[in-house]
Amino acid sequence: MEFLPRPLDPIRSIKLKLGILVAASTAVAFAFFRWQIGWIPWRTTIGGIVLALVTTQLLAHGMTRPLRAMTTAARAMAKGDYTRRVRATSRDEVGELARAFNQMSEDLADADARRRELIANVSHELRTPVTALRAVLENLVDGVTKPDDATLRTALGQTERLGRLVTELLDLSRIDAGAHTLRRAEFDVAPLLAEAVAEARVSAAAQGRGVRFEVHVTPEDARAYADRERLHQVVANLLDNAVRHGPAGGEVSVRAASTTGGELAIEVSDDGPGIAPEDRERVFERFTRGERAADGGTGLGLAIARWVADLHGGRIAVVGEGSRIRVTLPGRS
Repeated sequence: MEFLPRPLDPIRSIKLKLGILVAASTAVAFAFFRWQIGWIPWRTTIGGIVLALVTTQLLAHGMTRPLRAMTTAARAMAKGDYTRRVRATSRDEVGELARAFNQMSEDLADADARRRELIANVSHELRTPVTALRAVLENLVDGVTKPDDATLRTALGQTERLGRLVTELLDLSRIDAGAHTLRRAEFDVAPLLAEAVAEARVSAAAQGRGVRFEVHVTPEDARAYADRERLHQVVANLLDNAVRHGPAGGEVSVRAASTTGGELAIEVSDDGPGIAPEDRERVFERFTRGERAADGGTGLGLAIARWVADLHGGRIAVVGEGSRIRVTLPGRS
């Protein structure tokens, strides 16, 4: 129907368009009656057209008011004001459009709030290690401190924190863009856990945490069908979380078990005070670090772990008592 003419397109007012439509329709109707009946007074014809126009203008006011309100709100949104809403009481197409517009406004307001929160959180996360690293380097340059092992270890720790944050932010951008595909393959679980634990042991020693690690794989030759690199990232994030939130000198346990159905479950737990029931879902949100905000974490590790689990069609959750997080991945179908 796109080829049909649109003679009223140049007119800027929808109320005027409705008036012309009604007037034209009424004139055609009266012309038809005159042709059929033979005679109708001109006063009756003109009076009918005028009455139809007045009625149309009165009724069209309520019809077009939501459209004018949406125009005003859209102009305000272009300037960053997402608080405007349109009254949507009618049940026709204009009412549906108004309700869709209000939903769009709410979505845009939520997206804008998340964007502002992300910028603020990233700025804070970057400022902390940069400030600490700058202080260490200034002290070294000024001769306040000597480049001994402790000082260099502090600088290295802040640099590693910056690198970890940049990596997690890149993963975060992939999450939002949905631009990552999995490279699934079948591999042994035990070597992957051994590698992740070895890295976590070095990191824990650098932090002076003195954490012990315990690994159990059932059966010993358990295999997984997943993206090995991404699964390694999940385990590494869970271990890093356990090292930071568990007590110094405590124990971190890593357990993996495959089921008869082919599923693989990996659990990481520590000796910490645990995660409160009301926070067990919130810990997987971005930049959520719980009460220990000064533990050096970025608040992105568990969010990325959930993303990887979702990509595999699996699930991740806090289970049981204490700080025990379980990742379950489906088997090869």
